[in-house]
Amino acid sequence: QVQLVESGGGLVQAGDSLRLSCAASGRTFSSYVMGWFRQAPGKERDFLATISRSGGYTAYADAVKGRFTISRDNAKNTLYLQMNMLKPEDTAVYYCAASTKDFTTSRYANYNYWGQGTQVAVSS
Repeated sequence: QVQLVESGGGLVQAGDSLRLSCAASGRTFSSYVMGWFRQAPGKERDFLATISRSGGYTAYADAVKGRFTISRDNAKNTLYLQMNMLKPEDTAVYYCAASTKDFTTSRYANYNYWGQGTQVAVSS
């Protein structure tokens, strides 16, 4: 089992950047495929990005491709999401998640463990 804690959210202006972190504890972090999701008020939780166990493969949702970058530091047991050129529509609670699958995945149901979320608000 792994415990996940997100940090780095806040209130920013459109065009600004933020870097979210997700600290993992418990079972070996490098054994999990990791992902980032977000959920805006009244909407479903949406996939943003996923990264392989080694960090050598990443995939993104079209909505964030080219603006967001997922990365991980297995030595520090930490997952990151660098968010650039933020827009008001990026406002949401952001969640990191861990999957025991052997492949990267965008499917919510494939993730076994979730953090509590961190709020990101982007003003226009």
